[in-house]
Amino acid sequence: MTIEEKVRAARNTSTPPEALAALSRDKNDDVRCSVALNPSAPSEVLSQLVRDEDDYVRLYVALNPSTPPETLAQLSRDKDNDVRRHVAENPSTLPEILGALSRDKDTEVRRYVAQNPSAPPEVLATLSRDKDDDVRWCVAQNPSTPLELLLILMVDDNEYVRREAERNLNRRIQNIHQPE
Repeated sequence: MTIEEKVRAARNTSTPPEALAALSRDKNDDVRCSVALNPSAPSEVLSQLVRDEDDYVRLYVALNPSTPPETLAQLSRDKDNDVRRHVAENPSTLPEILGALSRDKDTEVRRYVAQNPSAPPEVLATLSRDKDDDVRWCVAQNPSTPLELLLILMVDDNEYVRREAERNLNRRIQNIHQPE
C-alpha cells in the first residue's frame, strides 16, 4: 500500500478495527494521525496512541470525539501545551479533568476550558476570576455559564468581558422570548 492509500484507509470510518490497529503502528506519522482522528478507531488503539512520540498524533487523539474519558485524562498531563488545549476543548473530558486543566499554567489551556460547554459551574466560577482577560471573556461567552456569573462578569474591569457577558445574557433572553 502507498502512504496515500494507508491514509485513506486510516480515515475511513468503515475500515475494520483490526486494520486500524495495524495502521496505528505504521512508521508514517500521517497514517497514525489519520487513525487518531478516526471516530471509529477502537478505544484500545486510541489508548495506545497516547504514548506516540509525535505530538500531532497525541493532539489528534485529544480531538477525537470518541476518545474515552480515561484516555483524555492521560493526555491532560501531556507535556505539549497543544495536546492539553485540545483535551480542554473536548466535550467528553470529565469535569474533574476540566477542573485540573483550569489551573494549568498555560493561558490557552485555561481559555479552552472556559469555552467548553461541558465545563461545570464551579470551574467556570474559578475561571471568571482568572487574571487573564481572555480567559474571563471566554467564560462570558460560554453558553453554559450560570446567570449569576454573567451578572458578575457584567461589572468586570475589562470592557470586552463586560460586553460579552451582556451579549450572552441578551441571547438567552431572546431565546426565552422566541415562539416555538
